[in-house]
Amino acid sequence: MPPRKTIALKPRVKAKAKSTVGRSASPKSRPRRQSASVINIQRSARDKLAGKWFEKLVALQARLRAANGCPWDREQTHESLRKFLIEETYEVLDAMETGDAREFSGELGDLLLQVIFHSILAEEAGKFTISDVIESVHTKMVRRHPHVFGDTKAANSAEVLKNWEQIKASERAEAHGGKKSGAASGESAASILAGVPRSLPAVLEAYQLTRRASRVGFDWDDLAGILDKLDEEKRELQSLVATDKKDLGGAEQGAASARLEEEVGDLLFAGVNIARFLGIDPEIALKKANRKFKERFHFMQAAAASEGRQFANLSRERKEELWNSAKLAEQKKSLSTKRAIEVGSAR
Repeated sequence: MPPRKTIALKPRVKAKAKSTVGRSASPKSRPRRQSASVINIQRSARDKLAGKWFEKLVALQARLRAANGCPWDREQTHESLRKFLIEETYEVLDAMETGDAREFSGELGDLLLQVIFHSILAEEAGKFTISDVIESVHTKMVRRHPHVFGDTKAANSAEVLKNWEQIKASERAEAHGGKKSGAASGESAASILAGVPRSLPAVLEAYQLTRRASRVGFDWDDLAGILDKLDEEKRELQSLVATDKKDLGGAEQGAASARLEEEVGDLLFAGVNIARFLGIDPEIALKKANRKFKERFHFMQAAAASEGRQFANLSRERKEELWNSAKLAEQKKSLSTKRAIEVGSAR
């Protein structure tokens, strides 16, 4: 599901803050609350049980922040918790790959706790509560699924995503003074990309930018076109590297370095686009490639140590041999795991 943004939260934040001092919600916040309330979704025993445990968790975290609570919890701020929010997210991804249901469940719980923790801090500052957070995403999900809760038609996921981006563009226009979105405004392309945080890691930012552009029809026709673009960027980089720079002055050297940086960026951007076109998250794919490289390198170091030698002192040829041995050991391990899974399934 596309990542959540907080644009629609601001009116509710103000309304909630006013209500805490005995004032009614602002007129602007009422229509959204009413539109969400008319959606009748049947709740199961699972949903009710989740609600009870959620109440307990919110109360628990509030208790940790209260007087005579946990000294560490009481010292935390939004800023001090930022690193934990990022760490917990990556730990969820790691647990997802292990296939261990208990570990996956536990890490999701740790991530949920971060959301609750930030909400408790915001409530203490009179900004918003965990109820605002939940109401915000509930209302947003209803609003962005008119093909489920309204009269809009969507025959496939591509149409769903196209509608999703159009709705978000309208929300952004409304949040910025009620300007209408669309080609007539001259800002439709900018508004489509406006919600991509600049603070994202570069790979994720490139992925989000190209993904959003593709949802409104700006995309390659096929994979061959992107691969050709990759070759084009590679040739441009090779040509730039081959240029003799020894006679260039200081300013020219700086310009050449900037151009080289730009071409490397274009090459990486093309690689991200290939992943996105194939439906692969480039950040996760690169994480796996990093892990694979690390495991192979550890194998090579261990092999060198078993020979009584320092890896750094090995010849280039021997390092290549150990790299190939690491790949072969990896393939054998993968095959063994596959067979074990097949045997377990047969039983």
